[in-house]
Amino acid sequence: MWSPWEALKKSKTARFGIPMLLLVVGGSFGLREFTQIRYDAQKLKKKLDPELEARIKAQKNPVTLENEYERLRSVNMDEWQNIRGPRPWEDSREYQQQQHALQDARHKKGP
Repeated sequence: MWSPWEALKKSKTARFGIPMLLLVVGGSFGLREFTQIRYDAQKLKKKLDPELEARIKAQKNPVTLENEYERLRSVNMDEWQNIRGPRPWEDSREYQQQQHALQDARHKKGP
């Protein structure tokens, strides 16, 4: 009359623990598959046509220390202005209009 199946039906471990354990382990495997699909799709999007990739590499100008030095040397560092940006509580359009008005006044005054 006593069977092991009836004991398993009454056990809380068998009723709740085993399904929970299966859900966690099965979910882990499922998520692994979905993330692998995601990364494979990203790799496919990043691949370019070799001909197009060669043209892009040819167009890129390598940045060298000498080039940057010459560029910075040509910038006039004596006549710069520190322009304050608007605060988060200030209206940026109003502030921009004030800045444009100041710049126009300076340009009209001339050197």
